[in-house]
Order: sequence, then structure tokens, then C-alpha cells
Amino acid sequence: MSWLRALKATARSGLTVERRRLEPLVALRAAAGLALVVGVSLALFGAGVAVSSAFGAFQAAIATFQRSWRPRPTLALASGASLAVSTFLGYLTAAHLGLFLALLALWTFLAGLAWATGPTTGIIASSNVAIMLVTVTLPTSVADAAAHAGMIAAGGLVQAALIVLVPIRRWGAQRDALADALAAEADYARRLRHDPYAPFDPVPLMTARNAAAVTPRQARRRPAELHGARGLAERIRPVLASLADPAVGVPREGPQRDRVRELLAAAGSVLDTAAHAVRHGRTTTIPPAALAALRTPDTEAVLTGPARRAALRLAALLEDVTETATPTDRTDTAELRSRPTLWELLPGALRTVRGELRPASPVFRHAVRVSAVATGGWAIGTALPLGHGYWAPLAAVMAMRPDFTQTYSRCVARFCGTLLGVALATGVLQAAHPGRYTSAALAVVCAFGMYLLMRTGYAVAQVCTSAYVVFLLGMGGTEWTQTVPERVVLTLLGGALAMLAYALYPAWETPRLRTRLADWLAADGRYAAQVVAHHADPAARGTGAVREALLATRDARVAWQEAVERAALEPVRHRGLSRATAADAGDALAQFGRVAMLVEAHLPDRDAAPLPAAAGLAEALRHATRQGAKAVRERRVPRWDEVRDAVARWDAETVPDPVVRNGARLLLEALEAFSAALEEREEA
Repeated sequence: MSWLRALKATARSGLTVERRRLEPLVALRAAAGLALVVGVSLALFGAGVAVSSAFGAFQAAIATFQRSWRPRPTLALASGASLAVSTFLGYLTAAHLGLFLALLALWTFLAGLAWATGPTTGIIASSNVAIMLVTVTLPTSVADAAAHAGMIAAGGLVQAALIVLVPIRRWGAQRDALADALAAEADYARRLRHDPYAPFDPVPLMTARNAAAVTPRQARRRPAELHGARGLAERIRPVLASLADPAVGVPREGPQRDRVRELLAAAGSVLDTAAHAVRHGRTTTIPPAALAALRTPDTEAVLTGPARRAALRLAALLEDVTETATPTDRTDTAELRSRPTLWELLPGALRTVRGELRPASPVFRHAVRVSAVATGGWAIGTALPLGHGYWAPLAAVMAMRPDFTQTYSRCVARFCGTLLGVALATGVLQAAHPGRYTSAALAVVCAFGMYLLMRTGYAVAQVCTSAYVVFLLGMGGTEWTQTVPERVVLTLLGGALAMLAYALYPAWETPRLRTRLADWLAADGRYAAQVVAHHADPAARGTGAVREALLATRDARVAWQEAVERAALEPVRHRGLSRATAADAGDALAQFGRVAMLVEAHLPDRDAAPLPAAAGLAEALRHATRQGAKAVRERRVPRWDEVRDAVARWDAETVPDPVVRNGARLLLEALEAFSAALEEREEA
């Protein structure tokens, strides 16, 4: 993609407004906390302290809206405390330009590295740096700076207290994650009725798994209906696929296929009902038609072999889902996944950050870029005869992200949103000439709009944020004529610096596509090998290794998909992996993982008879995919002679189980399709 097309695409992405479910009560609670902090501090301490406390409460509320499974009060407290520390340290050095620039460079570099631990931490760290650039200009002495820092921390404390005292839809994020996973499986079951090879996006299941991890304190308060349904959903997915697939299930047409379609429709209804019960915390009734379909006694007469086993297992799992997802007074603690506390998380976070300290790391490059842009933007903004020079680095820090698409789209969205927000706020100021308290009220209204609409798009949120800042500074006595032109010009400057920095020191995803593809191939190979090895010796193997391999291949698949999406908008050449090749190779690996999942759906019990021939195939899959991943990284086409020989020996020994016998053949076909996709590119 050329630079012009990339800029057009990212601009459209930044200005896109999405339809999202709004949460007005949560937004109202956050705005009420902000109003309480601003009103009290304005009445007791004056406008300057009120502005500081307003930024603290504003940022603390934004932190609670981030996609995180940690308790919301913890996020608010952490945001307020970290912003208070940033402000106080910034003020201590603000009088010495060189020392302040050194601190700013270090602080923004650390904020950039914080993205290694996750987007929530990265967003909070970046926002703290940006707001610090404003708040350090408010105090007039060290004691005054300490008071401002204390009020900023108090703003976070108030937001945390309101979350505890005025609970709104407790465990709502966790409920939504689990309900989305069940609903995704319901949709999958319905699509399998018409397309037995329908794809399934594992992201809802991965999100639900992340949401299921709790701290010891959370575990004592978690609703019972959130305890076991996720594990059942994980087990249902391969059973659904196995029931529908003609290779290991039933023929494409005939009485057996009709019965399978009936079972899949019933499964969709049951899963949708369970999703509704979990999302709203209410008991719901399973549709009688779905229950009748699942309990019809002719299942054993119509279906035979693997299909019959899958149908009986599906009925049992769905019954467990309906019992688990219905709110009760149970105290069951099954499926408990431990989430470390913030202090326990610190050593692991430091190790993660230390692992990113290398020039090739996208996070390290982002940290270098944001540090250079923040210090350079501050120096340029201070040197220009405009005043309020902090707006240039503020705009850059808030817009910059580790990848190209988000950085450029947010720069465009920030400038357009700033322009519109400042224009609207300026019109109100010119027409009404509000006083101090009226300006504070208008700022709170704008903050409410931002909290309400922030998930619909960055440009929309930026309109509200820009108006909020104008009204807030107006409350502090700053005339609109002193803020509007400078804010627009310096925001444009900050966005230009951010975009230029990425162009000069990029971290392109396109050259790493082969590495991502190789990682997915290796993970898929380990998963398939673990599944096949379990058939070789069921008594000696548990399902834990299979489960770990499945989670690893999901992570690798999602990393590949995200990399392809980012690379599609980058203005660089593919360097040996075209879009068509990437799509074909990805489809082949998805089919390989799907076949392994079908075989997993029929894992034998511990007392089942072993299949010794499976051991050779498992080792061949493990070794061949590891070597194949190496070949992909080195821009060679993988060969599968080892797997082909193992499958040939497998066929010669006449393995009795049709699922594993057909599965071995389908695994080889998927690997050969993968190599064919890469080979066509080499020939071209």
C-alpha cells in the first residue's frame, strides 16, 4: 500500500463512529464523582486546586472504563496515585528546563515501555504523562505542588469510593465476557447446520478465560453462575464441530444429517438462553422444543459411531450449562483461576519490560519515539510565541501507540475532534460568558459526554475532552482567546511530530508476518501432536498438556490475525509474503487446527485401549512442524515427508477408530495445502 492510500485508510479509521451499547448510569456515576471533587475543591481551595483535582478525578474515571478485569476501584486508586506522583516530581524540576526535559524523557520512555504489560497499563501511563504536562504549570511553590498532588490523589479516591458505595451492575464485564462466549457458540452451532466447515473465532472464549481469573478477594464474592459455564463452553465447541463434520460425523445428506441439524438448532437455543441468564443474572426457561430435541430417544437409533458419541456428550454438556448458568445460592468454586494482586504482578511486569529492551522490539521503539516527541514537542512549544506550549507534547503522547495504524488514525481523529470541540466550547463561552461555577458545570457535562461516548470512537471522545479542557481552564481564569488558537495550532504540531516520528523510526508489522506465521505453525503442530499422543497411551496422559497446547495455538492464531490486519494498512511492501499467500496459508493452518480439535473431541478415557501407531505420528507432527516453522522463517517451503510416511504406516496398521484414522489424513492434507500456498508464491 502506498503512503497516500495508507494515510487515507488510517484517516477513515480514526474518524469512524461505531454503534456501541452505552452505559449512561456508569457515565453518570463518574461525572458525579468529578462534580463532587470540583465543587468541593473550588469552594474550599480556589480555582487552581480545583483544576488539579478535576484532572485527577477525570483521569481516574477514564481508567475505570478501560478493558480490564481488575476491580474498578483499584484502577481508580492506581491512576490517581500515579498521576499525583508524576505531577509532584514534574513540578520539582519544572523551574530547570534541562532537568525537566530529562525527567520528561525518562517518564515518557517508561510510559512507552508500560505497553509491554498490556493496553490498560499503557493507556494509564500515557495519560498520566500527558496530564502532568498541564498540572505542573498550576502550583507556585513546593508546598503548593504537594497540595495539588494530594488533591489529584483525592480525586482518584473519590471515584473509587463511589464505585464501592454506588455499585452498578457488579461483575458486569465478567458477565458480558462469559455471555459473549456462550452466544458465539450458539451462533457457531446454527452456522454448522448449513456449513459443516464453518469457521469459529476463538477470541470470545479467550476473553472469557481472561475474565475468569480472580484475586482471592474477588473469589469470595464472585456470583455462582460465573464459576463453571466457561469450562463447559470450551468443551462444547469441539463436540459441535465433530458432530457436524462429514469426515468424522455423519454424511452430508440423509436422516442422520437431518438429526444432526435438529441437534445443532437445539444447542443454539440452549446456549442463547444460558447467555441471556448469565448476562442479566436472571433465571430463564429453556425453550421446550430445544429440550425435546435433545432428549428424543431416537438419537441412539438414528446416529451411530462417533456421531452418536458426540450427540450424547453434547446433550450432557448442555444440561450442565443450563444448571451452571442459572443464578443460585451455590458456593461452588470450580474453574477458579487465580489472578495476582498488583504487588504480586510487579516482578512479572518488570521481567516483561526487561524483555522488551531490544532495538527490534515494537514496544521499545514506541518508547523511544514517544520520549523523543514529548521532549522535542515541549521544547518547540515553549520556544514558540504562543504560550501553553505543553499542548503539543500532550497531543502527541495521547495519540501515539506502538503500531502504525492506531498512531496515524488517532492523530487525525485528535486534530479533528480538537478543532470541533474547541469551536463548540468557544461558541458557548462567547455567547454566555459563564462564571466560575457555570464553567465548572459545563466541564462536568462535557466529561459526562466523554464517559458516555468514549467507546464509540476516538474522534467523538476527543470532541468532549477538548471542550472539557476549555471550560476547565476557563474556570481557572484563562480567557478563551488565549486557548483556542494555541490549542489548535499546537495540537496540529503534536500530531505532525507523532506521525513524523513513526515514519522515521517505524516498527512495521509486515516484515514480521513470516515469523508470526511460523509461530502459529509450530503451536498448531504441538497441539496436534499432544492430541494424537493422548490416543497412543491414554492411561499415562492427562488432558492438561492438550489444554495448554490449545491455549498456545489460540494465542498464536490471534497474534497472526492481528498482525495481518495491521500490515494491510502499512505503506511497506510485503517482502516475500503477499496478501493472497498470507490468506491461503492462514486458511490451511486454521484447517489444521480444526482437524486437531475434531480429534480432541474424541479423546479416549484412561481405561481405553491404546493405539501404539499414534506415538509415531505424534512425534512426526511435532518434529516436522518445528522444522517447518524454521523453514518459513528462512523463506523456504516446508516439506512433510516425515508426516506422510507416518500416515502411510498408520493406514497400513488399519487403525480401527475412524475419527483418528481420518483425522491423520486430514492433518496431512492441511499441511500440504499450507506448503502449496507458500510454493505458489515462490514460483510466482
